[in-house]
Amino acid sequence: MPSGYVMDFSNRTFEEFIYESIRINIYDDKYFYESGSKANRLRGFFSEEPSYKVGELLTALLDYWHTKAIAKEYGFDFEKDENIYRECLKIASRLKEETIVEEIDVIKDIEDDRDFSLLAKSIRESINKNEPEVALDRLHTYFMKFIRQLCVNHKIEIKKEESLNAVFGKYVKFIVVNEKIESEMTERILKYSIHVIEAFNDIRNNRSFAHDNQILNYSESILIFNNITNSIKFIETIEKTIEQENKKSVEDSADWEDLPF
Repeated sequence: MPSGYVMDFSNRTFEEFIYESIRINIYDDKYFYESGSKANRLRGFFSEEPSYKVGELLTALLDYWHTKAIAKEYGFDFEKDENIYRECLKIASRLKEETIVEEIDVIKDIEDDRDFSLLAKSIRESINKNEPEVALDRLHTYFMKFIRQLCVNHKIEIKKEESLNAVFGKYVKFIVVNEKIESEMTERILKYSIHVIEAFNDIRNNRSFAHDNQILNYSESILIFNNITNSIKFIETIEKTIEQENKKSVEDSADWEDLPF
């Protein structure tokens, strides 16, 4: 792109193509770079956006080029540039593999709970589409169901009308009182997380598709997703420790004298 042009796009078709591909306005001021030409705006986009989104646009541009090159339009020649094209496809594929949510695998199905499984699937699909902002309400619902189920498992008394932060606070109190946390720092982080979860209620009610709202921006949505999924990841390690301790307790209390052999 040394000349400032991008393939055969005019300013208008360049803007339309990128918006139709990834729903981004390439003429937003954040993508202004050096001269502001099409090529420089593309460089600005590469600099500003996460790898996954860059990979998506690169894939769309390569598909566009491939269609033109096969037809030998605008001087494009597939046979001449096939090797470069295939290398670029590999780069785009690698970029798209860099997920925007580090611990998205914790959002998973629960056996024998169809609603929970459908909810998890829907959230993962939104992340795979690089649309975290549209899944914030479902993430809130998922976390609420997740924490409520843990409270039920541990016989922690909760009420149906209690908010997410209230239920989460009871769970945190349970693991602290039962000495499942080793460090004071971790305890403080968890207790502060109760306030963070309280703010998540406001996001769900006023900045998500739970209602007719203006949804939160992309970057902050990613931050919230990573915070919540990292919390779930940590809680899962605590639950695994509790499970192992309970199993050992049952084994230690077994009366081997009662065996019939």
